[in-house]
Amino acid sequence: MSENLYKNVEMMNKLDEFLPNIQKPARYIGGEVGSVLKDKSKVDVRFAFCFPDTYEIGMSHLGMKILYGLKNRVPNYWCERAFMPLPDMADEMRKRDIPLYALESLDPIKEFDFIGFTIQYELCYTTILEMLDLAGLPVLASERHELTPIVIGGGPCVVNAEPLCDFFDMFVLGEGEEVNLEIMALMEKCKREGCSKEDFLRRAARIEGVYVPSLYDVFYNDDGTVKAIIARDGAPERVTKRIIRDMDKVYAPENFVVPFCDIVHNRAVVEVLRGCIRGCRFCQAGFIYRPFREKSKETILSQTKCLCENTGYDEVSLSSLSTSDFKDIEGLLSTLTDYTSREGINLSLPSLRVDRFSEDVFKKINDVRKSGLTFAPEAGSQRLRDVINKNVTEEDVLNSVKIAFEGGYSAIKLYFMMGLPTETEKDIEGIFDLAKAVIEQFYANPDRKKGKAPSVSVSLSTFIPKPFTPFEFEPQASEEEILSRQKHLIGYARDKKITISWSKYDVSLLEAVLARADRRVGRAVWLAWKKGCFLDGWDEYFDFGKWKEAFAECGLDMSFYANRRREYDEVAPWSHMNILVDREFLIEENRKAHAEQPTPNCREKCSNCGVIRNVGGEVCRAIR
Repeated sequence: MSENLYKNVEMMNKLDEFLPNIQKPARYIGGEVGSVLKDKSKVDVRFAFCFPDTYEIGMSHLGMKILYGLKNRVPNYWCERAFMPLPDMADEMRKRDIPLYALESLDPIKEFDFIGFTIQYELCYTTILEMLDLAGLPVLASERHELTPIVIGGGPCVVNAEPLCDFFDMFVLGEGEEVNLEIMALMEKCKREGCSKEDFLRRAARIEGVYVPSLYDVFYNDDGTVKAIIARDGAPERVTKRIIRDMDKVYAPENFVVPFCDIVHNRAVVEVLRGCIRGCRFCQAGFIYRPFREKSKETILSQTKCLCENTGYDEVSLSSLSTSDFKDIEGLLSTLTDYTSREGINLSLPSLRVDRFSEDVFKKINDVRKSGLTFAPEAGSQRLRDVINKNVTEEDVLNSVKIAFEGGYSAIKLYFMMGLPTETEKDIEGIFDLAKAVIEQFYANPDRKKGKAPSVSVSLSTFIPKPFTPFEFEPQASEEEILSRQKHLIGYARDKKITISWSKYDVSLLEAVLARADRRVGRAVWLAWKKGCFLDGWDEYFDFGKWKEAFAECGLDMSFYANRRREYDEVAPWSHMNILVDREFLIEENRKAHAEQPTPNCREKCSNCGVIRNVGGEVCRAIR
């Protein structure tokens, strides 16, 4: 290793003074196998990739691994990592005046050109503010005047970034592989030319997929709804998301940073496809990640071999929204298991669809999945599954569990949502009826092990209406409605072999509020953070009372954002974002939901959602 590679010895000595007393100090030291060190004197643009959660969660995120490797491939760019310290570490850092630092160089991230956050979940918003403050930076973009650092965000929440607009300089809408390098190249040029921050942002706004919120003015009606969103200074009227057109040519990492401590998903991960063919009307990811694109089997095998050999991992997971929708899934698994079985590598296949769970697929994954299997019918009745366009029947579910039970499994987990549009008590009862039918399917197996009882875990989440879905217009059920339905289900369900659990309503309510918020909610986010909110996705840190106080002090009503139906002609806070799916299509899907009419999946029939018209049929592979 070159002697010129940068090492911050002073910072290492500071950390040595107290890290032995910190829980899991390996989170905070860097130096892992696969991490990238560079000669600082030869670097022109530095990027701090920040994950607004703990090391264990952030290091499991495939997007970070992709962009980390992509940027560091450029000799004069250096991408480093930073995560949210837990309170024991954060308290020591503040006490000792140690700003948030990057793990590779141990340099403060406030010295970098970019501070980039991947925004995966609405409840990470206050954590972003905490990390900026811990870095020693003003959290408000209007108070950061120099060219650098530029605070930039990406990820699924950017489809409605409005509640974060006060804090970020810019956002990337869509897939980041190409646009990130374009933004870094612009920064390299602007630094040479001595540009101001305003100059850089105006030029960045001309890059497709870049949203600079300071270049947009928002006006409101008297009833609090958005009246208009007006672009200025040359910014596009609508920001169009970026997509990768050829998945076989897109960058994929050949190596991962291998952590010293255990993380949530401590294994190699290979992306097999992007997008989804299904069109479930509640699922934001299924719409914002269109078009549907697959990698070839040869590319997936090559990337699997490369990662396993370079990292030493003995487990590899295939990643996508719905891996079993890979067109030749049996052929892919045969190709991969020839290699993984020979090398003693476990092959993990998450994101299985009930209606794609065949005996052949089961045989390929049976060696890996020992603890239990999870299926997501989402709704208890066929009527409601038609409303949400799940396109899964009770027969599909029972056929799948039959295969699992015959293969030796006895534990099944079923995911459902409560509070879905048009839901009735009969739909609620259908949740237990389906779980009961799964139990009966176990006993229908004549070859079952005698004396072994089945178990079915029913997990219920509260429906959250999200932007860019056919259900973005729907109200979230109130807490009283959800509690009433939970009570009805418990009163109806009578079987010790079935356990029922559900998510906390206040968490779901806040997620719905932030998902459909406008810019005015940014002040509530700021106030909640000032009151001590961060790591809101963790039960032990979440304090809904402080969030309620913050909204009340801003004069904002949570129910205005979460619990009211929105008219089709209302201007959405995210209407200046273009995800390539037509709004007219979402409206038509909403109407079909209320008529209980399902829509075929994209492989069966193109539904003219707008993607092919916007990007071309040669890109969207759903109908091929």
